[in-house]
Amino acid sequence: MRRVLPPLDSLWTFHMVAQLGSLTAAAAALGVTQPAVSKRLKDLEGRLACALVQRGVNAISLTPLGRRYAGELRAIFAQLEEATRNLGGEAAPLRIRAYTTWALRWLIPRLPRFRASHPDIDVEVTTSTATVDLAREGVDAAIRTAPAARRPAPGARPLQPVMVAPFAAPSSLPSGAARRATDDPLLGSKVRSGDWRLWQDHHGLPAVSPLLFESTTLAIQAAMEALGTVICSPAFVRDEVRAGRLISLGEAPLPTGDRYWLILPRGRVRPALQIFANWLMEEAAAEEETSIDPVRGKNPCQG
Repeated sequence: MRRVLPPLDSLWTFHMVAQLGSLTAAAAALGVTQPAVSKRLKDLEGRLACALVQRGVNAISLTPLGRRYAGELRAIFAQLEEATRNLGGEAAPLRIRAYTTWALRWLIPRLPRFRASHPDIDVEVTTSTATVDLAREGVDAAIRTAPAARRPAPGARPLQPVMVAPFAAPSSLPSGAARRATDDPLLGSKVRSGDWRLWQDHHGLPAVSPLLFESTTLAIQAAMEALGTVICSPAFVRDEVRAGRLISLGEAPLPTGDRYWLILPRGRVRPALQIFANWLMEEAAAEEETSIDPVRGKNPCQG
């Protein structure tokens, strides 16, 4: 039977061009020259007898056939990468991608419990706010926020709801003063830049723009240095509140309408990842049932 499969390097080159949208970027990722990428594309189009890309003066775009072919190749290469990872054995560390603050203040403090129960499973945590492609980036699972009513990916599992409330350093408030969220400069993060506006709208407060830091972790630190009032999840500052480094401004946490989601790969999930996913779901559920707001004695996941 006559083979119709083009050379693998040509297929991978087209896949990278489709993913990155640029001959230059694809050449850099592949470690070859741009003319080499262009030649592989032309050879592939010649073998397939169809145009996959449209070439402009300073840019390229995929043809309709190219978009369809790129989508099919993306799924095929994802399956190949998953099969290759599975050959690495179950002893390979789990690679989890998450937001910096969630990883630092929620996940990592709980990992000792996971290690105690599953000492044979190692977990590596990396952080990013960018959209993640599990197969292309070699990540086993990711944590992302999205509206509670809309899954960010097929098969995504819901974790805890995103709740927010204001917190400030005791030293930033005059002795005996009423504790209000609007007394100091407002602090937030670029990742969740709209949380203060949600709070203001909910409480009928005038719109005041916050100072936005690169991450919620930085905004929390700024609040502890008495630079203002931070809005964040009560779970992120529970230890600081108990230690008296931050105080809650007496307001019940506000549901934002978002939720943290656990994104898993499509298809077969290796046993170690399934164990971790189940544990993560249990930890999130336990927090939702037992977390207590330090001021009002309320469950912050219930508002």
